[in-house]
Amino acid sequence: MDLKKKALSFVVLLGVVSLFADMTYEAARSITGPYLAVLGASAAVVGFVAGLGELIGYGLRIVSGIISDRSRRYWTITIIGYAVNLLAVPLLALAGRWEIAALLIVTERLGKAVRVPARDAMLSHAAQSIGRGWAFALHEALDQIGAMTGPIIVTVVFALKGQYSWAFAVLAAPALLALGVLLAARFIYPNPREFELETARLETRGFSRAFWIYLAATALIGAGFADFPLAAFHFKRLGLVEDKWIPLVYAGAMGLDAIAALVFGRWFDKKGLFALMIGVAFSCLFAPFIFSGRLSLALVGVALWSIGLGAQESIVRAAVCDFVSAERRATGYGVFNTGFGLAWFLGSALMGLLYDRSLPALMIFSVLIQLASLPLLYSVFKSSAEACPRGAD
Repeated sequence: MDLKKKALSFVVLLGVVSLFADMTYEAARSITGPYLAVLGASAAVVGFVAGLGELIGYGLRIVSGIISDRSRRYWTITIIGYAVNLLAVPLLALAGRWEIAALLIVTERLGKAVRVPARDAMLSHAAQSIGRGWAFALHEALDQIGAMTGPIIVTVVFALKGQYSWAFAVLAAPALLALGVLLAARFIYPNPREFELETARLETRGFSRAFWIYLAATALIGAGFADFPLAAFHFKRLGLVEDKWIPLVYAGAMGLDAIAALVFGRWFDKKGLFALMIGVAFSCLFAPFIFSGRLSLALVGVALWSIGLGAQESIVRAAVCDFVSAERRATGYGVFNTGFGLAWFLGSALMGLLYDRSLPALMIFSVLIQLASLPLLYSVFKSSAEACPRGAD
């Protein structure tokens, strides 16, 4: 098997891990908003917990990234992170108070913080051989197949049992499958660095100016991108969607996310950050639709949200490779995700507070802060295009 085929096989294998992993924790995320509400939490609490989870899930990646690059134990750190990330989910079945549920939700995000920089660094090496946009898009598509399947499983469990505890308990099965495939990947491909034959430029200190501008731009996007638990809370509060159908709405969103990821990933390999700019311009209006109070408009908003998420998750990680050398890539991902996570936390917490006080203010904030990212993205796109034009094929 040649290097390109091995790299593709590695990306697919990690994608299968993500498929089962997302089947676990995205299924849980599809019902954590209503679950917290059932346990007595307010909208402000839901927004704060979702934002805090993202803050930890992104913020601590700088520590994990630095440790990964210095120790070179990418596989060990990835495996530990996945274990914490996945095993916290079934334990939600035992939570009898919203405080305990909130702790487990945050713990799940902590596990993701540990694993992501090391895993993405390994994935980026394989991406060099088959196209960065396509590699991360393929990984994201498999990821989102799991994110779509998990909520469907939860919907079926709700239909049969009608209890949150059963819904969380059954997610132990995909969690164990994800860990099993991950260990197999570790055995088959112990050194993913070998996929990246091209020697990237070395950076002796700091990161480039383009890196920081790109981080600022994506931070603005993250700050304005409401987390699904707040939307699910809104659906339950207004009675737009019954509890048992909310996971199905999320499943549909994840399916559309997967399709969007493939489209925007391919587009990124041809057009660079221009593809992300189009994604932001297209999806920035999701909040006025989701929080409109009408089911038909809310579903349009979920669709826009999904397309934007697919564009972000296929492009954002791939583009980081353009600004950071292979030797410091886990650190670069860690630094990048810390800034992004802080912005996501502040934005989510603010939108949770705005939800209780003024929905129009929430909508205006979400739209404007995402649009504010476009000039920054354009400046990076312009400088990157001039430095290294992409092919049009």
